[in-house]
Amino acid sequence: MRENVKLNLERPIIFFDLETTGTNVTRDRIVEISYIKVYPDGTEERKSRRLNPEMHIPEASTAVHHITDEDVKDEPTFKQVAKSLLAIFDGCDIAGYNSNKFDVPVLMEEFGRCGMNFDISGRRFIDVQNIFHKMEQRTLVAAYKFYCGANLEDAHSALADTQATYEVLLGQLKRYDELENDVEFLAKFSSIGRNLDLAARIVLDDNDVPVFNFGKHKGKSVKEVLRKEPSFYDWIMQGDFPKNTKDVLFQLKYKFDQERREQKKKNN
Repeated sequence: MRENVKLNLERPIIFFDLETTGTNVTRDRIVEISYIKVYPDGTEERKSRRLNPEMHIPEASTAVHHITDEDVKDEPTFKQVAKSLLAIFDGCDIAGYNSNKFDVPVLMEEFGRCGMNFDISGRRFIDVQNIFHKMEQRTLVAAYKFYCGANLEDAHSALADTQATYEVLLGQLKRYDELENDVEFLAKFSSIGRNLDLAARIVLDDNDVPVFNFGKHKGKSVKEVLRKEPSFYDWIMQGDFPKNTKDVLFQLKYKFDQERREQKKKNN
């Protein structure tokens, strides 16, 4: 077990957590965002702010995070803070708890509604939940108790959950000698499967071939499905799928179309 762990960083990393109107990545909106930006020299910058989601916050969601329509009626909308928020995340790696499947895709959707591109290329993503599940198979509250030796107060408060996630990762590095204190390693270790999109709707098979990972075409080559059933592409692009999944599929289709054109030229 390591002692006195400090993250080994080459560039800033942002730990963040969202509270939202619900759990639908493409339809629900952010009502609170909290982040802790950790710099390579160890300094930290933290902030938490509530947002007006421009829609009703369902009572079921309020029961979880305790934020009501009244609480956010005078707060700025995401669009009003999007430019400054994009600058804060610029050039940073990202960490969170279940963030690869939920928080990051939701953030991408919000930026997309504002006409902004939250570019994830070149970034490394550490999902602390995935590390925890690989090591211990528990929840954030249990993770905090296990790794930090204390009860998590104010669970489901965005800032408390963000702080807890940061402390849990440090606790994991301290406990497991096999975990390298390296963002590249942690990002790879905390990924689940060999997914090409954050929601793992498209993954690589054992032969490094992109395949669909859901629905009637699960396990089938993306290239072959698009060739035999072009309407499946349209269904996804027009459907209720995360923007990141659509972007990955668009890029794959573009690549396949290029390959087909080049092959056609050679044949002619």
